[in-house]
Amino acid sequence: MEVIIRETQQDAVDLTALLLRDLLSSKPHAVLGLATGRTMEGVYRRLVEMHLGAGLDFSLCRTFNLDEYIGLPRGDVGSYRHYMYVHLFQHVNIDLRNTHLPRGESDDLEGECVRYEAAIAECGGIDLQLLGIGRTGHIGFNEPLSAMYSRTRAKALSPETLRQNAGLFDPPSRMPRRALTMGVGTILEARRCLLLATGEEKAGIIAQAVEGPVTSMISATALQLHPRCTVIVDAPAAAHLQNQDYYRWVFENEPEWDGYQ
Repeated sequence: MEVIIRETQQDAVDLTALLLRDLLSSKPHAVLGLATGRTMEGVYRRLVEMHLGAGLDFSLCRTFNLDEYIGLPRGDVGSYRHYMYVHLFQHVNIDLRNTHLPRGESDDLEGECVRYEAAIAECGGIDLQLLGIGRTGHIGFNEPLSAMYSRTRAKALSPETLRQNAGLFDPPSRMPRRALTMGVGTILEARRCLLLATGEEKAGIIAQAVEGPVTSMISATALQLHPRCTVIVDAPAAAHLQNQDYYRWVFENEPEWDGYQ
């Protein structure tokens, strides 16, 4: 695991977008794992700017989202399919047939989870998985006690997650209580993981995820086991990390990051 601390939220967002840009530029057929949430809106905004301003090409890439609410129709404004369309898909030259999310409206949820895993495998696996982190430490909707080897499945959302996300629904009571999510094991199979977190409200959980023990109570701690995971945070989100000086030194001295400072 590498931890990169950028001074501002915009700096952290920009670096995340640059890494995605560089992957797409070097591998146009890349398979991207995508995430949703407020933190990701800035990343998608920058990618759209790169597409419109510099011709960043999405035409050959394929995408798989981490999760989707159960029970929402495909076009519902609260769905993650809608979120992705509004924030990214409608603005770039991506083929919508190559964009994949779990079908939370399916009548056969177990079958849908098997289908989703098979679709990822058929594409050769995920090259880069973009991740956020919830206040419970979840990646995807892998709430506390999610097994480290779990696969795509239905999960009940925790009360904390419901409180965190309910404001995105009008009225809040519309928010589903369950979702389909890639499992922790599914996420760890991505060739690279990239977690972005910003803001002081994420400082405590980031410290636990990065420097705490690996535990199923905080699914993001599983990323410590990944051979190529990069955590990008702004200074407020890094506030509780004990080894900030070391993380900054690595970013300034590793050749991989030349040109990104």
